[in-house]
Amino acid sequence: MPTANPFQSFDSSITHKPIKEHKQTFDELYGEPENFLEVEVIKPVTHGNKSSSMYTDYEIVCRTNIPAFKKRFSRVRRRYSDFDSFRKILESETTRVVIPKLPEKSLLNYSNRFNDDFIEERRKGLEKFLIVVSGHPLLQTGSKSLISFIQDDVWDKNKFL
Repeated sequence: MPTANPFQSFDSSITHKPIKEHKQTFDELYGEPENFLEVEVIKPVTHGNKSSSMYTDYEIVCRTNIPAFKKRFSRVRRRYSDFDSFRKILESETTRVVIPKLPEKSLLNYSNRFNDDFIEERRKGLEKFLIVVSGHPLLQTGSKSLISFIQDDVWDKNKFL
């Protein structure tokens, strides 16, 4: 039985079929990806005028073509406390996914939570949290609370408790 020499080129007598090249269409090159989900947390707005009744909410913008989602585009507003409740619901929904932490609350100074720098840092942290959570394939297709949190005008945590 002859042995093959790994350093010898292939036998030139073997005929190869030419590879048919596929030219990509414009849509394949620049069209919408097969499944995408884009989530942003933007435009924080502080409401109220007395420190005890003030709160900040954030706009969540979602663009997707994932069939599990109800809308291809949505804009909703959520408070930090909504994010906190949502995170707890996610933890109770699944043990197969590690749910990341939210940005810390301002414990040093109660009025500091309405400082522009603090609000911007919190916004970035909430956006990072939501990108990680919404980017998880198991949550994208299996979490009703995720879809509701990102897309429903009114988010009712009691539907998921």
